[in-house]
Amino acid sequence: MGVDRESARTIQNSPDRESTRGLQDFPERENSKPMQDFPDRETIRAALELRHTKPVQNKICAARVAVCGLGGLGSNIAIALARCGIGGLHLIDFDRVDLTNLNRQQYPISALGRPKPEALRDELLRFHPYLDIQTSFVKLTVENIPELLKDELFICEAFDRPEQKAMLTNCVLTCFPEKYLVGASGMAGFGESNSIRTRKILPHYYLCGDEVSESAENGGLMAPRVMLCAAHQANKILELIIEGSGT
Repeated sequence: MGVDRESARTIQNSPDRESTRGLQDFPERENSKPMQDFPDRETIRAALELRHTKPVQNKICAARVAVCGLGGLGSNIAIALARCGIGGLHLIDFDRVDLTNLNRQQYPISALGRPKPEALRDELLRFHPYLDIQTSFVKLTVENIPELLKDELFICEAFDRPEQKAMLTNCVLTCFPEKYLVGASGMAGFGESNSIRTRKILPHYYLCGDEVSESAENGGLMAPRVMLCAAHQANKILELIIEGSGT
């Protein structure tokens, strides 16, 4: 059964989150074809259950994940989780889409200059129109992390710079020992796909990557290895959600 525009305006309203956007705000390009009827929430959910089973999908749909950094890692993590029907995403970044991002990040060229949280939100809503998305166009700091990350049990660290990675990791482990953090280190260059792995560092902290490669020494950041590392992160988040054990 389809959903008309007027009915869609009532879907996913979140008055307490000014940065939350749902189907009612989905942009239409000029001269684009008229939007045809698309599956309602229940039909999409049934299709996911057919692929993942109902018990598994129940857990995925009930979970919220914060993605900190929306570049090559974060944009791919968000898309993988949204494809699986994750219940909610909190997209956090202070950067705008740049032409040099497009070799590995999930943005169209039409998004150049846009804030990454908004641009990625719109891409996700194209295939998951009922996804609850909160966006924060802000730089994470020691001062604002406790407030910004208080609502999500699962957190993905997806920064580029080592100092940002260390800052977020230390803050989360100190402020939120009960939360699960999945970070990344080492995904530059090409080849050696099997060297990217997921390793348990602490009971609630996991690290994905080869933990060796530096972008300046290995030909920069390229889509295949960056996406491999992002897939490891998304896969570990799903495992934690589904198994509920952190093992």
